[in-house]
Amino acid sequence: MTQLIFLPHEEICPEGAVIEVEPGVTICDAALKHGIEVEHACEKSCACTTCHVVIREGFDSLDEAEETEEDMLDKAWGLEPESRLSCQAVVRDQDLVIELPKYTINMVSETH
Repeated sequence: MTQLIFLPHEEICPEGAVIEVEPGVTICDAALKHGIEVEHACEKSCACTTCHVVIREGFDSLDEAEETEEDMLDKAWGLEPESRLSCQAVVRDQDLVIELPKYTINMVSETH
């Protein structure tokens, strides 16, 4: 099992969270399965940036982002070199420390 350590986020995960997942699942699917409500306005089809996360530790264990993901990330708020779309980043066998950015470019959020 791989540990995903979510850093505290004021609205989505105020206390932070540590979850264990099987390798092969996306960060977004793992988070949602464990009650961490990561936005995913495009239904995880790599057509928006609402599921943008920053991988603070373990980034190099992920497969490289494909060109479509890179193009979408260019539009993300708070883009960093370790940014990924959580719907595209597949967990491997190395633990990850994940930061959920404070903002997204989503104009309408169904949870607010």
